[in-house]
Amino acid sequence: MGGGGALAEDPRRIKDEIRRRIWSLMEETGVARFPRPVYGRIPNFVGSDIAANRLADQEEFKRARVVKVNPDAPQSRVRYLTLLSGKILLMPTPRLRSGFLILDPDKIPRRAYGEASSIHGAFKYGRMCGLGEIPHVDLIVAGSVAVSRDGVRVGKGGGYSEIEYGVLREIGAASEDTPIFTTVHDIQIVDFVPKEDYDLVVDAIITPAKTIRVGSVGSRPRGIIWDMMPMERIREIPILAELKKSRLFT
Repeated sequence: MGGGGALAEDPRRIKDEIRRRIWSLMEETGVARFPRPVYGRIPNFVGSDIAANRLADQEEFKRARVVKVNPDAPQSRVRYLTLLSGKILLMPTPRLRSGFLILDPDKIPRRAYGEASSIHGAFKYGRMCGLGEIPHVDLIVAGSVAVSRDGVRVGKGGGYSEIEYGVLREIGAASEDTPIFTTVHDIQIVDFVPKEDYDLVVDAIITPAKTIRVGSVGSRPRGIIWDMMPMERIREIPILAELKKSRLFT
């Protein structure tokens, strides 16, 4: 799949085509894992645990004190290894409806790390934190449906990873230099993804077989791009509404 002027004119359509193609390919080749079918999801994949182990071997992970990891199934072992390594896990709740959860491994029984790595368990063992309680994040791990070799990712279409990142930048909990990794199956790597202003470019693509370092990620959004954020979405996500309100009085 190559990049050209015609493709750049309609990036959302191209991304939808990429999603459908990757979801179908994963189902057809047997790469997809529970929960299935993977359509409409950040897809779980064969070897996701191996990719997570490879991520945990990266220097950025080893140095990190706080790791923010998406709540989807293929990154469950990343969340587990974060806790096992004694690091603070920051996990966004699904659709950000309840904001962020903080999981402190020192306050969770070691035998419960596996359960705490699930969405249900994170609510049980973690605590919801307000905007002022979110710690500075040293590493961000994002799930992907697909990712290009130059690091442009495609999520499932809701834009939540971008919103989460925007919130962290708005409150100073992440910076331009905060590394962003994704774990995927090799089959999810594509040649081209059109990049829009709010898109995240990852620093590393980690698969069960290899690690791809992206040379230059360019500039990243400095926060929420409010002009592109529908009021309906702001009302649906309390933490966004709170952030918007706080901006009005500063």
